[in-house]
Formats: sequence, structure tokens, C-alpha cells
Amino acid sequence: MQIETRLSDALGRYLDLAVSETKLTAANMANIDTPGFRAQGFDFEAEMHKAMGTLDGQRSQAVRVQDVDGLIARPDGNNVSMDREGLHMAEAQLKFRAGVALMRLENQRVMDAIHADK
Repeated sequence: MQIETRLSDALGRYLDLAVSETKLTAANMANIDTPGFRAQGFDFEAEMHKAMGTLDGQRSQAVRVQDVDGLIARPDGNNVSMDREGLHMAEAQLKFRAGVALMRLENQRVMDAIHADK
């Protein structure tokens, strides 16, 4: 049996975005030595806002990934900065951990409501 609440659905989408951010950051890191590679990213807040708008049964659209502007490119054309990507990875991990903690609280709240009669 699967029990979902509006909050658990929103938290699930939040966790999906945190995972997408982690994967994108890992891909940037993996391509640090690829000539001409451009770092990519997405606006987490805008994508979460978009995901929240689709909670009423609509299918969420894919995350809109774009090249990151304003980064300094090396002579080979690659603009990936390991320092920047490391910070983004840490931020994505914190978002994910916070989302998991909130999901646990929501699941406990639902379980408490189910077992309230006992």
C-alpha cells in the first residue's frame, strides 16, 4: 500500500531535483580535462517552482539545463572549476539530506495518524 500526501509528493520532486543537480555537477567534474567542455547547470529554485506547479496530477517536465555563463575558460576552452563544482556538490548533498530528513518526518506524521486509534 502506498500512501502519499501533497507534502510527500513535493518532497519527492525536491529530492529528484537534488539528485539531478548532483549528477550534473558530477558530469561537470568528470569533464574537467575535456577540451572545449562548458560547465552546465540549472536554476534549482525555478525548477522547483515549476515542479510545484505540476503537483496536481500533471507530469513534471525535464529539467532545463544550460551552459553556465561568466566562468573563466582555460586556453583549451574548458571552463569547469573544480572549486566551484565542489561547492555545488556540497550544496546538492545538503539539499538532499534536508529533503530526506523532511520526508522521514512526513512519513512519521502519516504513520502516527494511521496508528492514532491504538
